[in-house]
This record gives sequence, C-alpha cells and structure tokens, in this order.
Amino acid sequence: MCGRFTQLLTWAQLRRLMRLTSPPIELPLRYNIAPTQRVPVVRHEGGGRSLALLRWGLVPAWAKDLAIGSSMINARGETLAAKPAFRSAFKRRRCLVPASGFYEWDKVSGGKAKQPIYITASDEGPLVFGGVWESWASPDGDTVETFAIVTTAPNEMMSRFHDRMPLILDPDDHDAWLDPEREDASALVRPYPSELMLARPVSTRVNSPKNDDPSLIEPVEPRRAEGLFG
Repeated sequence: MCGRFTQLLTWAQLRRLMRLTSPPIELPLRYNIAPTQRVPVVRHEGGGRSLALLRWGLVPAWAKDLAIGSSMINARGETLAAKPAFRSAFKRRRCLVPASGFYEWDKVSGGKAKQPIYITASDEGPLVFGGVWESWASPDGDTVETFAIVTTAPNEMMSRFHDRMPLILDPDDHDAWLDPEREDASALVRPYPSELMLARPVSTRVNSPKNDDPSLIEPVEPRRAEGLFG
C-alpha cells in the first residue's frame, strides 16, 4: 500500500539520479503528496528518459469518468498482467516514481487512533517506486495522463504495518522496468530488503493533505503501539 509519500529532490538531483534527457521542470519540495495530485514521474520517451507531471490515480483509457482514478492509486504487482485496468499499461507504459519516503499508519493499543510512520531508505537516499501510466481522453476532449504505484508483498519490517508495500526498485532494475521492448516485467515485482529501510513515528498532522511542510517528517515520541514501537 502507498497512500502518501514525499518528494524532496531538486530538478538537478533528479536529473543525475534518473539520467533525464527532458527539459527542466519547476519542482517544489513535497512533504505530503496525496492521491489525485500531480506528481513527477519518469518514463521512456524519444530514446531517453523524460520527467512529466502526472495525476496520481490511474484512469484506464476506457473509463467514462476521471473519478475512477481515486480508487486506483495502487496496482497489485502480482495481477498487473491480468487486470483489465492495468494490463495494457503494464505491458507498454511503465514508469518510475522518485520519492524520498512514504507514510504508513501503525495501530495504537486501546483505541482507534493510529500512529503515522515515516519510512525511508536506511541511508536516507532516494527511493524509486515502480509505476504504470495511462492517457485518458475526457468527454470534453482534454487529455489527462495518470499513474498508479505498483505494490508487492511486504518485507518483514513493513508487515508490521500493512500486508502490502510499494514496489521499490533497485537502481540496477530501472532500465529493465522502463524498457518498452520488455512486455513482461513481473520478475522485478518483489519486496525491498528490510535492512535497507528505516521507520520513525511522525506527527498526526500528516493525516491532512492540507499540511505540507518539513515538520511532517520530524520524529515524535510515539504513542504506545502494537507494532514496531510497542
């Protein structure tokens, strides 16, 4: 599962990390990216790698309404090749979603409240999610490009929070995931190693997408929780 994430990389950093060949794009630092918002993703284009701003929540080409994207922010990696909503994109339109970290929520003992958890790479370097994208034509004739983040089974650390986790790709797999000649990338769908990830409790302010500032990723004293911090 991936329902919120951060993107704290500048254009220059992304250009080096992702080997971009497209023109620069103005990119604000984002501490609380939420579904339906426009997000920088990397895709294969014109023999190189381009960065484009796509709407988070995949809308299949056959959909009648843009609203369907709100329920398609994630795509299960194990069924991508079979699901009508995703199979065409998985075969021909895969993308990379650069991130700095993502959020999950841990159960708190004795109540319904949940503790937000911020998850990053253990070296605090960037993470790159595998994604799929689509182009949708609205009834008015406008073209809207959308994407979904691929998910996979959780590693040991992530299983404490959820039964899914975003597909995090090793840098050596980026070319294979983007390769337009490779129709089936199922072999790349696997959990990221636990030892390469860190988790820390953060403020409940992240629960509102209206909040988008550096304080969201600062560590806080955790509530008594059933998971990692129990």
